[in-house]
Amino acid sequence: MNKLGRLTLAILVVCAALWFGAVQLQKSQGYTKNNTLTLYNWGDYIDPSLIKKFEKQTGYHVSVETFDSNEAMYTKIKQGGTAYDLAVPSEYMIEKMRKANLLKPIDHSRLTGFQNIGKPYLNQPFDPGNKYSLPYFWGTLGIIYNDQLVDQPLTHWSDLWQAKYRGKIMVVDSARDMMAVGLIENGQAVNSTNPVALKAAKACLDQMAPNVKAIVADEIKMYMVQNEASVAVTWSGEAAEMLANNKHLHYVIPEEGSNVWFDNLVIPKTAKHTKAAYAFLNFMLEPKNAAQNAEYIGYSTPNMPAKALLPAATRNNPAYYPSQKVLNKLQVYSDLSPEMVGLYNDLFLEFKMQH
Repeated sequence: MNKLGRLTLAILVVCAALWFGAVQLQKSQGYTKNNTLTLYNWGDYIDPSLIKKFEKQTGYHVSVETFDSNEAMYTKIKQGGTAYDLAVPSEYMIEKMRKANLLKPIDHSRLTGFQNIGKPYLNQPFDPGNKYSLPYFWGTLGIIYNDQLVDQPLTHWSDLWQAKYRGKIMVVDSARDMMAVGLIENGQAVNSTNPVALKAAKACLDQMAPNVKAIVADEIKMYMVQNEASVAVTWSGEAAEMLANNKHLHYVIPEEGSNVWFDNLVIPKTAKHTKAAYAFLNFMLEPKNAAQNAEYIGYSTPNMPAKALLPAATRNNPAYYPSQKVLNKLQVYSDLSPEMVGLYNDLFLEFKMQH
């Protein structure tokens, strides 16, 4: 054998040894293709130490893939290229996935701790009886303001239209959420499919346009924490992170009401490791784990014993755990037809083009 042949053989032997070693390492850790759980989640939406704890406790290996929108997640699952064992869609998308026959029913007899979920977070219109989904986190859309940069607290959506906030307000780059603000301000439902009402909501937002500093996403956190903006429209969990980094910030749910959203765990129809999926669902139903996750993420937990384990300042904060009176004024998004989604997006784009 010549030198090149010996070198090639040596490389092949090393590669084979490395591959064999990796396989043996995975086996020694209990990881094989058959006991790997594939979780499809939003980015940074679970405490990484809980993943490690679950792996250590159960012997399952967790492979996490992330998405940045419900629509992207829906498309990937519908295409069926990857067999995800669990996914975390929002309420209206659960309704859409259910209608498209993309989900496996959840066998409640295999759940331990389902009774830990509070009744207000169960049996929602998007999944009656929680036949296909298990609550993971929930939150609201609201207003965050800096008490050093405003002369009085903001308590109504209408406050955003005040002339004194000209060029000072940050708003989220989300058609559904900002159209909801316009609809609520006009006394309409957030799921309106009336073109006249939707155009009126957009016209209402147009009147607020001079007050808008920027239409952004994650950048809101930086602007608010660094005192570079006075007011913003944002989600409760994002606000929690901002409040933790700036004592002058306050989050409120406007008195007229707002959107309440739910992110739930579901088992896609293509899931291959159902036993692992139930093990993970039961792991996350444990109050200690759910509380740890809520502290890490900042959004509200639907797990009532877990809520009791949170710091008093968190569990007693009406901005994150509002009273039933406030909850009664909150509206859940419904799945809209593609045509209606297109109209919402088009109207919002027209509003954005002013900036």
